[in-house]
This record gives sequence, structure tokens and C-alpha cells, in this order.
Amino acid sequence: MSDVREMQRLVNSYAEQDKMLARSLSEMYEHVRDFFVAEDDAGGLAACGAITVSWEDLGEVRSLAVAQREFGKGLGTGIVRACLDEARRLEIARVFVLTYIPGYFERFGFREVGREELPHKIWADCIKCPKFPECGEVPMVVDLAVR
Repeated sequence: MSDVREMQRLVNSYAEQDKMLARSLSEMYEHVRDFFVAEDDAGGLAACGAITVSWEDLGEVRSLAVAQREFGKGLGTGIVRACLDEARRLEIARVFVLTYIPGYFERFGFREVGREELPHKIWADCIKCPKFPECGEVPMVVDLAVR
């Protein structure tokens, strides 16, 4: 719980640059159990990201953010892998992401899909975005091997 305010600051710093959707403090607290965090050498927050369950067989990697001072250290990779491992543990067969950097997620097996392949329910967050409906985010999915 002690990381939530710093997680929100990190995520919203990217939202201010139009690189991701801003998150309210209440959203961050409501979804705190979905998050993985990485610390820097001094014990401060260096990165965060979440795996959110959208439906019985669908999850989303969201709010992936790495402090610029920590770029290139593999923290984002570690968080994405932790999210995908958690999705497998929960037996979620498919995970999606909405991103401006599809090449990053291709490394994890994500592939681009048409927006129509994702349920309308997932676009609920999009309505909150000032760019809606003219968003440039790329929808991507990865199918996971689950039990």
C-alpha cells in the first residue's frame, strides 16, 4: 500500500506525455492486488505494471511504467513476465494490451489484432481517455498455454 501514490505518479507522468491512460488514486487502490512493482537500488519505486482480469478467459496487462532513470535494466520485461505468469496461474487463456509500442510487446509473443476481436467491455476505459475515439493505441493479444 505504501507504493500506491508513487505508482500513480509514475503512471500519470506517462499519461501527461500522452503515452498511456491516467489512473485515479482510487483506481490504483482498487487494483493494487493486480500490480507488480520493481524497486531501485535505494528501495524506491522504479517500475510497475498490472494484470487485470477482464473475463473468464481474458486478462489485460495495463499501466506498465518504468521510471526513465531505470530504462534498460529489464524491469519492464520482468513485470510483463510476472503478469503473464500470474495470468497462467489464474488459468487465463488470453491476455491483451493496448499500446503505443507494439514492438516491445511482440517480444513476449503478443500479436496485433483488430479492435473487433476484443470484447466491447474492454473499451470502457477508453471512454475516459481524452483521445477517444481517435486513439492510436494498438490492440495486441497473446494466447497462453494454461492447464
